[in-house]
Amino acid sequence: MRKKFLNLKGKMMKLKITALLAVMLFTSTAFTQTAPAAKTEAQEAQNKAQTKEELLRYMQQTRQNFLNSVKGLSEAQLKFKAAPDKWSVMEVSEHIALSEDLLGGMSIKVMSAPATEKKAEMYGKEDKLIAGVTDRSQKRQAPDVLKPTGKWATEADILAAFNASRDKNVDFVRKTSEEDMRSRMEKSPAGELDAHEWMLFTASHSARHTKQIEEVKADPNFPKS
Repeated sequence: MRKKFLNLKGKMMKLKITALLAVMLFTSTAFTQTAPAAKTEAQEAQNKAQTKEELLRYMQQTRQNFLNSVKGLSEAQLKFKAAPDKWSVMEVSEHIALSEDLLGGMSIKVMSAPATEKKAEMYGKEDKLIAGVTDRSQKRQAPDVLKPTGKWATEADILAAFNASRDKNVDFVRKTSEEDMRSRMEKSPAGELDAHEWMLFTASHSARHTKQIEEVKADPNFPKS
C-alpha cells in the first residue's frame, strides 16, 4: 500500500513540475513562428552548444554575464523598480537563483528516464533553443513558486545560492558523459529535450533574465548610484 502511495505521489509531483514548466517554457511554436535575426559567425559558434565542452562554456559565460550585471550596484539600484508591477534587479536575481535550482534539478532528473536511441526533437538545433528562450519579446508570467518573495536578505546571499546551484549543475555535466545525456530525454512544451538540452535551457533561462536586469538598469529613472 505504501509503495502504491509513493508511486502516486511521485506521479503527482511530476505532473506538478511539468505544469510549472509549461508556464515557464515556450511552446514549440515560439521557436518556429519567428525566425531569429541573422547572427554573426562568432554568435553562431557561441550559441550552438552542441557538445559537452560548448555547453560548459555557455554555462560559464551566462554565469559571468549575470554576475557582471549586478556587480557594484548600490542598495538603491538593486531595489529600484520602474513601476509597482515591475521587478527590481534584486527580485530578478532571486528569480534566477530559484530557477537555477529547480530547472537544474529537472535536468538531472531526466537521467532517471530509460535510455533510448531516439534523438530529441531539438538535437542539432541548440542555437534555436537558446534564441527562443532568451527572446525578451516573448513575455511570460513566472509560476508562484519562482516569484521573488525576499527569501534572501541580500544580493550577496542570492548570488551565493545561485552559484551553489550552478556549481552543482556544472559538476553534473562534467561527470556525465555526452552519450548518457543525449540518450535520456523528457517531453517539454518546447519539444522533446534530452538532458544536455534541459541543462542548456537552464543556462539560457539565466541569460534571459540577465537581459531583464539590463532593461531595469537602462530605465531613465534608474539611480545613478
